[in-house]
Amino acid sequence: MKKLILIALLFPFIAKAQFTIVNTSTTSLVEVRSGTWPLNLQRIIKESDTAYVLEFRDQGYTNDVVMTSLRFPNLEQVRYFQKGLTALRTGSNGDIAKFKDYSIKRVDVKREGVYYILNCSAGATTDFQQPDADKLITAIQKL
Repeated sequence: MKKLILIALLFPFIAKAQFTIVNTSTTSLVEVRSGTWPLNLQRIIKESDTAYVLEFRDQGYTNDVVMTSLRFPNLEQVRYFQKGLTALRTGSNGDIAKFKDYSIKRVDVKREGVYYILNCSAGATTDFQQPDADKLITAIQKL
């Protein structure tokens, strides 16, 4: 009988130790593109840690849908991404903004306008046009 009472008293504490509640929130800051080749900037809050993620479809896989993300550990890194896009906007064809985990290259295409090619160190790649870059710059400025 004493064992049953002891088990009844300890069970709530043992059961609570098995589950951990984590406060996680993912907020979409801007959806630059949707459809076949999506491009989104998101904020992920996990307890007291905030990270930013640029999620896109890897263009290295044309037959398969492979979603990839470029993770920015803090707001300062997102602002560096914005500064790179802003500098390339006034640059010329072939200019490259290199960062530790990724690079952005400006490519001018006749009759189509300006493209930016994002290459991640993991090998993932995507491209986007000047209006998409402008949306990203504006969304990051508001942060």
